[in-house]
Amino acid sequence: MAHSEAATVEEYLDELPEQRRAVVSGVRDVIRRNLPEGYVESMSWGMIAYEVPLSRYPDTYNKKPLAFAALAAQKNYFSLYLSCVYGCPEREQKLRSAFEAAGKKLDMGKACVRFRSLDDLALDAIAGLIAQTPVDEFIARYEASRKNG
Repeated sequence: MAHSEAATVEEYLDELPEQRRAVVSGVRDVIRRNLPEGYVESMSWGMIAYEVPLSRYPDTYNKKPLAFAALAAQKNYFSLYLSCVYGCPEREQKLRSAFEAAGKKLDMGKACVRFRSLDDLALDAIAGLIAQTPVDEFIARYEASRKNG
């Protein structure tokens, strides 16, 4: 499944075969346990998204909630989008170093971590990145990027 029309996270999970659901659920649990107050979980862009709701920050360039993180089951792998890493060399390096220290190979674009199983991830590092990005800081980074962009 590359894109889902599911309206809720539960519907999205129900669409997945059992093994793929277990992987997505495992990453989702890590995110939810470490998610700072103020973000909301929703379905957006066909995947599970963790966002700053428009009621908290309506001034986005596309009039959509700010996407902090997202999780998707693609056709042949899984994707974890970590906006808190995008444009932040220190956090990106910290993530790369944590994967290396854990003996894991990091398959990452600018902010998208691709993986095939839970064992491919340095879950403690991901938990730390999620936990250390409060909503106010994320909004400030977004605003700074818009001024610079």
